[in-house]
Amino acid sequence: MQRDREEALAVLDSWASEPGAGLPLELFLFVSRLVPMVNVDLLIGDDQGRILLTWRDDEIFGAGWHVPGGMIRYKETLEERIRATALEELGAEVTFGANPIVQQLIEPKRRVRGHLVALTYRCRLVSQPSEEMRSKAGEPKRGQWRWHASFPENMIVAHQSYRRFFE
Repeated sequence: MQRDREEALAVLDSWASEPGAGLPLELFLFVSRLVPMVNVDLLIGDDQGRILLTWRDDEIFGAGWHVPGGMIRYKETLEERIRATALEELGAEVTFGANPIVQQLIEPKRRVRGHLVALTYRCRLVSQPSEEMRSKAGEPKRGQWRWHASFPENMIVAHQSYRRFFE
Protein backbone atom coordinates (compact mmCIF):
# COMPACT_ATOMS: atom_id res chain seq x y z
CA MET A 1 0.00 0.00 0.00
CA GLN A 2 2.75 2.47 0.96
CA ARG A 3 4.68 1.63 -2.22
CA ASP A 4 1.54 2.27 -4.35
CA ARG A 5 1.16 5.70 -2.76
CA GLU A 6 4.81 6.53 -3.33
CA GLU A 7 4.54 5.49 -6.97
CA ALA A 8 1.36 7.52 -7.45
CA LEU A 9 2.98 10.58 -5.89
CA ALA A 10 6.04 10.12 -8.10
CA VAL A 11 3.82 10.10 -11.19
CA LEU A 12 2.01 13.26 -10.05
CA ASP A 13 5.32 14.95 -9.25
CA SER A 14 6.72 14.14 -12.69
CA TRP A 15 3.51 15.40 -14.31
CA ALA A 16 3.94 18.73 -12.50
CA SER A 17 7.56 19.08 -13.54
CA GLU A 18 7.43 22.91 -13.61
CA PRO A 19 4.62 24.00 -11.27
CA GLY A 20 5.75 27.63 -11.41
CA ALA A 21 4.77 27.67 -15.09
CA GLY A 22 1.31 26.38 -14.20
CA LEU A 23 0.01 22.86 -13.88
CA PRO A 24 -1.36 20.75 -16.71
CA LEU A 25 -5.13 21.38 -16.76
CA GLU A 26 -6.15 17.90 -15.60
CA LEU A 27 -3.75 18.04 -12.66
CA PHE A 28 -4.83 21.59 -11.76
CA LEU A 29 -8.49 20.52 -11.72
CA PHE A 30 -7.64 17.49 -9.58
CA VAL A 31 -5.69 19.61 -7.07
CA SER A 32 -8.62 22.06 -6.93
CA ARG A 33 -10.76 19.19 -5.59
CA LEU A 34 -8.42 18.85 -2.60
CA VAL A 35 -7.32 22.34 -1.54
CA PRO A 36 -8.61 25.91 -1.80
CA MET A 37 -7.22 27.79 -4.80
CA VAL A 38 -5.83 31.30 -4.31
CA ASN A 39 -6.11 33.87 -7.06
CA VAL A 40 -5.75 37.56 -7.68
CA ASP A 41 -8.61 39.56 -9.20
CA LEU A 42 -7.94 42.92 -10.84
CA LEU A 43 -10.64 45.50 -10.12
CA ILE A 44 -9.63 48.03 -12.78
CA GLY A 45 -11.40 51.37 -12.65
CA ASP A 46 -11.19 54.58 -14.66
CA ASP A 47 -11.87 58.28 -14.05
CA GLN A 48 -15.47 57.89 -15.29
CA GLY A 49 -16.34 55.36 -12.58
CA ARG A 50 -16.38 52.41 -14.96
CA ILE A 51 -14.92 48.95 -14.31
CA LEU A 52 -13.10 46.88 -16.90
CA LEU A 53 -14.45 43.35 -17.28
CA THR A 54 -13.56 40.44 -19.54
CA TRP A 55 -15.82 37.82 -21.10
CA ARG A 56 -15.46 34.29 -19.81
CA ASP A 57 -16.94 31.14 -21.29
CA ASP A 58 -15.92 27.80 -19.82
CA GLU A 59 -17.37 24.57 -18.50
CA ILE A 60 -16.92 25.46 -14.82
CA PHE A 61 -18.20 29.04 -14.53
CA GLY A 62 -20.19 29.31 -17.77
CA ALA A 63 -20.49 32.35 -20.01
CA GLY A 64 -20.54 35.91 -18.67
CA TRP A 65 -18.56 38.96 -17.67
CA HIS A 66 -16.00 38.64 -14.89
CA VAL A 67 -13.29 40.61 -13.16
CA PRO A 68 -9.94 39.69 -14.78
CA GLY A 69 -8.00 37.34 -12.56
CA GLY A 70 -5.50 34.54 -12.37
CA MET A 71 -4.41 31.72 -10.11
CA ILE A 72 -1.17 32.24 -8.23
CA ARG A 73 1.49 29.79 -9.38
CA TYR A 74 3.94 27.98 -7.14
CA LYS A 75 6.63 30.38 -5.86
CA GLU A 76 5.12 33.28 -7.80
CA THR A 77 4.65 36.56 -5.94
CA LEU A 78 1.32 38.34 -5.83
CA GLU A 79 2.86 41.23 -7.76
CA GLU A 80 4.10 38.91 -10.50
CA ARG A 81 0.66 37.32 -10.89
CA ILE A 82 -1.08 40.73 -11.03
CA ARG A 83 1.25 41.89 -13.80
CA ALA A 84 1.01 38.59 -15.69
CA THR A 85 -2.79 38.61 -15.48
CA ALA A 86 -3.03 42.17 -16.82
CA LEU A 87 -0.76 41.27 -19.74
CA GLU A 88 -2.43 37.91 -20.48
CA GLU A 89 -6.04 39.02 -20.20
CA LEU A 90 -5.80 42.61 -21.43
CA GLY A 91 -2.46 43.14 -23.11
CA ALA A 92 -1.95 46.01 -20.64
CA GLU A 93 0.08 47.09 -17.64
CA VAL A 94 -1.47 48.19 -14.35
CA THR A 95 -0.60 49.79 -11.06
CA PHE A 96 -2.24 48.42 -7.94
CA GLY A 97 -2.77 49.13 -4.28
CA ALA A 98 -0.92 47.34 -1.51
CA ASN A 99 -3.93 46.06 0.44
CA PRO A 100 -6.19 43.53 -1.28
CA ILE A 101 -9.81 42.88 -0.50
CA VAL A 102 -10.05 39.25 0.58
CA GLN A 103 -13.06 37.30 -0.63
CA GLN A 104 -13.92 33.65 -0.29
CA LEU A 105 -16.15 31.57 -2.54
CA ILE A 106 -17.32 28.14 -1.47
CA GLU A 107 -19.63 26.29 -3.85
CA PRO A 108 -21.18 23.48 -1.77
CA LYS A 109 -22.41 21.51 -4.79
CA ARG A 110 -19.29 21.80 -6.94
CA ARG A 111 -16.19 19.78 -6.15
CA VAL A 112 -13.84 21.00 -8.90
CA ARG A 113 -12.80 24.59 -8.16
CA GLY A 114 -15.36 24.66 -5.39
CA HIS A 115 -13.30 26.67 -2.89
CA LEU A 116 -11.56 29.88 -3.98
CA VAL A 117 -9.85 32.63 -2.05
CA ALA A 118 -9.62 35.81 -4.11
CA LEU A 119 -7.23 38.63 -3.31
CA THR A 120 -8.86 41.54 -5.11
CA TYR A 121 -6.62 44.48 -5.95
CA ARG A 122 -7.85 47.92 -7.00
CA CYS A 123 -5.94 48.72 -10.17
CA ARG A 124 -5.38 51.50 -12.68
CA LEU A 125 -4.20 51.10 -16.24
CA VAL A 126 -0.67 52.26 -17.07
CA SER A 127 -1.10 51.28 -20.73
CA GLN A 128 -4.29 50.83 -22.71
CA PRO A 129 -5.71 47.34 -23.21
CA SER A 130 -5.19 45.69 -26.57
CA GLU A 131 -7.67 47.00 -29.13
CA GLU A 132 -7.63 43.56 -30.76
CA MET A 133 -9.12 42.16 -27.52
CA ARG A 134 -11.88 44.78 -27.21
CA SER A 135 -15.52 43.66 -27.41
CA LYS A 136 -17.05 46.20 -29.75
CA ALA A 137 -20.65 45.25 -30.54
CA GLY A 138 -22.95 42.29 -30.21
CA GLU A 139 -22.20 39.17 -28.22
CA PRO A 140 -18.67 39.23 -26.80
CA LYS A 141 -16.21 36.44 -27.45
CA ARG A 142 -14.13 34.61 -24.87
CA GLY A 143 -11.26 36.79 -23.64
CA GLN A 144 -12.62 40.11 -24.89
CA TRP A 145 -12.82 43.16 -22.62
CA ARG A 146 -15.26 46.04 -22.22
CA TRP A 147 -15.75 48.97 -19.81
CA HIS A 148 -18.93 48.82 -17.68
CA ALA A 149 -20.59 51.76 -15.94
CA SER A 150 -23.13 49.50 -14.24
CA PHE A 151 -23.20 45.92 -13.05
CA PRO A 152 -23.94 43.68 -16.05
CA GLU A 153 -26.87 41.29 -15.81
CA ASN A 154 -24.76 38.56 -17.37
CA MET A 155 -21.96 38.61 -14.78
CA ILE A 156 -20.85 35.09 -13.85
CA VAL A 157 -22.38 33.83 -10.62
CA ALA A 158 -18.97 33.51 -8.92
CA HIS A 159 -18.46 37.29 -9.31
CA GLN A 160 -21.82 38.50 -8.01
CA SER A 161 -19.98 39.82 -4.94
CA TYR A 162 -18.50 42.56 -7.15
CA ARG A 163 -21.92 44.21 -7.53
CA ARG A 164 -21.17 46.54 -4.61
CA PHE A 165 -18.33 48.19 -6.55
CA PHE A 166 -20.79 49.44 -9.18
CA GLU A 167 -23.11 51.17 -6.69
